[in-house]
Amino acid sequence: MSGVYGFTHRRSSGVSGGPYAEANLATHVGDLAEAVAENRRRFADRRGVASDRVVWMDQVHGAAVAVVDGPRNEPPVADALVTASPGLVLAVLVADCVPVVLLGDDVVGVAHAGRRGAAAGVVLRTVEAMRELGATAIDANLGPAICGDCYEVPAQMQHEVDTDLPGSACSTRGGTPGLDLRAGLARQLEGLGIATQVSPTCTAESPHLFSHRRDGVTGRQAAYAMLG
Repeated sequence: MSGVYGFTHRRSSGVSGGPYAEANLATHVGDLAEAVAENRRRFADRRGVASDRVVWMDQVHGAAVAVVDGPRNEPPVADALVTASPGLVLAVLVADCVPVVLLGDDVVGVAHAGRRGAAAGVVLRTVEAMRELGATAIDANLGPAICGDCYEVPAQMQHEVDTDLPGSACSTRGGTPGLDLRAGLARQLEGLGIATQVSPTCTAESPHLFSHRRDGVTGRQAAYAMLG
């Protein structure tokens, strides 16, 4: 595949303080606007692009996919991005939800797959959008997210999500109903014939990563992809 991708963490050379220390990249969590702007500038600089070449989203835990071909004045209201344009960095913010990176032949995509978006089919829609742009071969990478051992949910919620995303139901470390969204997404992607790599890292168990479930008030790290 021709894509370049990666995952940031909270110690990725940022300037934020307090619960956002130090490399928070989200504007909606209560961090100082100037700190987030500097963190985003550094993020772009390390990718070798100008700040306006990074496309962020206004994420709403849905399944909308935005196809982008250049810088945007305002972030699209979406939970996935797809592009066939070289030089654009697509970014997704997470702090327990699954960051999904999809690398195709001359097309890349990213998706924010939390419980609601994953169940609503955001990853399926991202794959469809990539294929509409001409991708015939796609690889998937599921990054650090909360693991099934830590993600306790009510039994009814577990059932509802597993109905829409089979393979996601599990038991937590304490024996209560849980969700392993990466397991469900990997099963979904492999059912489409897409080779999938799954990170073993749990955000709630990793102090170098932001975790909303663990900390409440916290920042967001990013997954990103661009055509190489």
